[in-house]
Amino acid sequence: MAIYQNKTFDELHPGNRAELRRLITQDDLIIFANVSGNHNPMHLHDLDGDGDGTPEAIAPGMFLGALISAVLGNLLPGAGTLYRSQSLEFHARAHAGDEVLAEVIVTSRDAATGTVTLGTKVRRLSDDALVLTGTAQVTAPSRKMHFEAHDLPGLVVQRHRHFEAILARAAPLPPLITAVVCPEDPNSLGGALLGRAHTLIEPILVGSALKIAACAEQMGADLHGLTIIDEPDHDAAAARAVALINEGGAQALMKGHLHTDQMLRPALDRTTGLRGKRRFTHVFVMDVPGLSHPLLVTDAAINIAPDLKTKVDIVQNAIDLARSIGIDLPKVGVLSATENVNPDIPSSVDAALLSKMAERGQITGGLVEGPLAMDNAIDMAAARTKGIVSPVAGRAEVLVVPGIDAGNMLAKQLTYISHAEGAGLVLGARVPIILNSRADDDMARLASCAVAALHHARITAKAAP
Repeated sequence: MAIYQNKTFDELHPGNRAELRRLITQDDLIIFANVSGNHNPMHLHDLDGDGDGTPEAIAPGMFLGALISAVLGNLLPGAGTLYRSQSLEFHARAHAGDEVLAEVIVTSRDAATGTVTLGTKVRRLSDDALVLTGTAQVTAPSRKMHFEAHDLPGLVVQRHRHFEAILARAAPLPPLITAVVCPEDPNSLGGALLGRAHTLIEPILVGSALKIAACAEQMGADLHGLTIIDEPDHDAAAARAVALINEGGAQALMKGHLHTDQMLRPALDRTTGLRGKRRFTHVFVMDVPGLSHPLLVTDAAINIAPDLKTKVDIVQNAIDLARSIGIDLPKVGVLSATENVNPDIPSSVDAALLSKMAERGQITGGLVEGPLAMDNAIDMAAARTKGIVSPVAGRAEVLVVPGIDAGNMLAKQLTYISHAEGAGLVLGARVPIILNSRADDDMARLASCAVAALHHARITAKAAP
């Protein structure tokens, strides 16, 4: 916990300075809008405030001013400081995703009134642009104080903004014709029908016609217009769905109410399956509350203890999927227990090799950095503390785990503790394979369909002459 001590009026002298770094997030702007009552669409990430077709997500001026206030109240002069006046002049804008530096410097003091004057400014760190300047006059504290940073109640903005963006991105695409294997329970049938209602997929239901009809009746769902292929045996249903794709009758595969290995077994068949050029790997696309970007976690469901060759496919598949959902240059953090290469920790060696392979062009389309520990992969302050300087550390959008244990634990921790939503997809096949969990809610199922549709569209566009 941070320990602060203030500077009294007698300790302050011209030239004393203090600064505070802050990464501005979309959640910061949502919280500020709620607290201040300022709902100007210029400041919200999903609204277009000036009609140019692009959301602005500009940090409000008073939000940046509040960062100056935080330096004054916490650092210089610190506890006991009270504002008398503050002027602000804006020279540039800061947006969600920018890291800024708020800075104050003592310029003069008045012993008769106990007033201290400080120059104030905020700079944007990405390009060192000066965002604002001003002058603060404060009443400085007269008593020396030491205090711990207050453990305030946390605030989490729970909204599926990343999945909403993915759904909007997929909306113009034609429905993806999807063979749904054994949609014989309300979750799996409901997910397929929900994807159809949002025109993300056009499902072909492969399974027991009696069970599908009974499930639809239980749900009060209408199956009119849907193709149903009656195949009561689960293994045979999975094989029939794969054959349907090979015959050109479907463009994707979706798991219903059967075991994952049952569905994937015919897809992995070397003669009649759906194998592509790479190994099958699984990716969770996760919408994590408080995180300013989607987070991809791989591999959490298929490859148990991947060797280096398999990890190359895991990384490349994840990069390709990240680009499909709109991340132009994905930043990939390859995780280990440490950010240093340790020959006794094989995952750290693999991570370093993957990073070098990306540098040499053996993995393309993204920035790959490893080994990274979890903290310095996703938190810039942690990366800075460890002295790690890279475009990936603290900013990773893809997390590559050492094995299925770590991946499964990480994904479920994000889901059940951090209240994240996860869309699951299997890559490496010739078509997307949608892999939903029975515990997934409607948004997760919709997002899985949207991610599959976007990835199929990108694969098809690349393959076109």
